[in-house]
Amino acid sequence: MAEGRAVLIWRWAVFLLAAFYCVRMVLWGPWDAALGPFRFLTIWALFASFFAASRMVALSEGRSDRRWDGVVGAVAVLNAMVVMLYWRLYLADPASVTRDGRLGEWWLEYYLHGLGPLLQWIDALVVHRSFRRPIASAGWLIGVCAAYPLWAEFVVRPLNDAPAGRVTAGLPYPFLNDLAPVERATFYATNGGVALVLLALFCGLALAIRRARP
Repeated sequence: MAEGRAVLIWRWAVFLLAAFYCVRMVLWGPWDAALGPFRFLTIWALFASFFAASRMVALSEGRSDRRWDGVVGAVAVLNAMVVMLYWRLYLADPASVTRDGRLGEWWLEYYLHGLGPLLQWIDALVVHRSFRRPIASAGWLIGVCAAYPLWAEFVVRPLNDAPAGRVTAGLPYPFLNDLAPVERATFYATNGGVALVLLALFCGLALAIRRARP
């Protein structure tokens, strides 16, 4: 009973944090351009984490009969993609993912690209013991890896004229506007492959945790 209560408190804390940042983005996000914060994959991952956290609370409270393994696993990998891509690009060239080459509000940036994903990984790997349905997770990931480039290329880009690059303008991340269409397609496809590799790594880690703590 005490362990179940501790898990419920943990999940409520994770859920409320995600809810706070979702509300913050909707009300005070970067709405200086068409589609506002929803231009960015980071915000897709934030709202996905919020949904996953809500399902974990419902599971702990007995309001859901589903484990949501496929979704939880996909959200964990999506968060890993956001963290890996953001910091790799930022450390190589801060201007490639930010307008002025500087991080924004520290408490926001470090939650979106650090703490928030970490909290979701802990629940997925240690508390929920997810990654039991890798095929379902792979299906969700393939869907996101296809939907986001289509969203960026055919919805976001036509509605915006900034940021501008050497090749095009309007794509949400500055570096994308310096890539030719074939280069962008290669980048999107490569990251889809990386997502599946990360899913395999998460599945292996989850299996090792379940065996160590049966």
